Amino acid sequence: MFYRSYLETIKKRIQEPRKFIQVILGPRQVGKTTMITQLLSQLSVPNLYESADAIPVTNSAWLTQLWEAARLRIKVSGATEYLIVIDEIQKIDNWSEIVKQQWDKDTREKINIKVILLGSSRLLIQKGLTESLAGRFETMYLGHWTYTEMQEAFGWSIEQYVYFGGYPGSAILIDDEERWKNYIKDSLIETSISKDILMLTRVDKPALLKRLFELGSLYSGQILSYTKIIGQLQDAGNTTTLANYLKLLSDCGLLGGLDKYAGDIIRKRGSSPKFQVYNNALITSQANDTYEKAIINPELWGRLVESSVGTHLINNSIPERYNLYYWREGNHEVDFILEKGDKVIGLEVKSGMKAENTGMGVFVEKFHTEKVLLVGTGGIPYEEFLKINPRELF
Repeated sequence: MFYRSYLETIKKRIQEPRKFIQVILGPRQVGKTTMITQLLSQLSVPNLYESADAIPVTNSAWLTQLWEAARLRIKVSGATEYLIVIDEIQKIDNWSEIVKQQWDKDTREKINIKVILLGSSRLLIQKGLTESLAGRFETMYLGHWTYTEMQEAFGWSIEQYVYFGGYPGSAILIDDEERWKNYIKDSLIETSISKDILMLTRVDKPALLKRLFELGSLYSGQILSYTKIIGQLQDAGNTTTLANYLKLLSDCGLLGGLDKYAGDIIRKRGSSPKFQVYNNALITSQANDTYEKAIINPELWGRLVESSVGTHLINNSIPERYNLYYWREGNHEVDFILEKGDKVIGLEVKSGMKAENTGMGVFVEKFHTEKVLLVGTGGIPYEEFLKINPRELF
């Protein structure tokens, strides 16, 4: 059973007498629904689980009907509390307004209905929360599975994790790599883009968004100006469009764009992005290389190792609330910069084939950094670093 700490947190909230709204966010296929199924099997509180996945987007009345059913069950059974769990909540049009209305009605009528909402599109969920449910909810983010979780659940080696990434549902397929790649591309990538972005958000150039994802995965770990990206994509899109599309891909847990650290907000936002996938499977599933070839190719393997460190950092940056950047000035570069409050940490990933980099020393001298770390050759072994929660670094 994974996400143990999350399960215990939710169980404690349910045991409290007051009602609540718990929002659980995370990419597709990371175990949100499985975790809730485990939770419900352990509860004595009467509950109702429904998924909006098969509900028409415009059917907001469906939410109201769920609430009325819960109220009726409380009345008939004489229960003092009830739990509603709604999966894929972002699929329902105007969901946050409906939840607010029902929540406020329960408050007026002193009905103790507790609510858990699950969603795989962070942008749409957070927009609804801030616009309609301010002060009424708590959030919890479930990221892609860590090396520790994949190792404990499936006995994976560090090499398997670096190559195959952290999708638990794909673990049983890795012995048939072609089948594994098709599963990642069809069931995860295509579904996330089509259902969590294109169906729910206005995208004027869907082909451009898909090509941006493919290009960003191919160049994960590299810094490209938006002008160069447009050239690679061979499309008439502008830099603002690309930045918005990259934000959508990031909010679905697919591909992020790290900003350059500069010590001030304005310059950070104006920088060329450094692509970073949220899961290494998003790189390897689209490549022609195989696992056997990758582990004996020092250049490719070094890139995958650096990317696995990046996935660890970017996934944890959301629940642990730190900012993640890169830094480059001339020929000097630092792979990752972590910032939390007034604390700044520089982190360099050193693989066997990677050239010596004087960037860390220049960065420390310029920004008087709190701490610097080397991961890999000559520093913390990357398999050890991937077991550390980055909050421990601060």
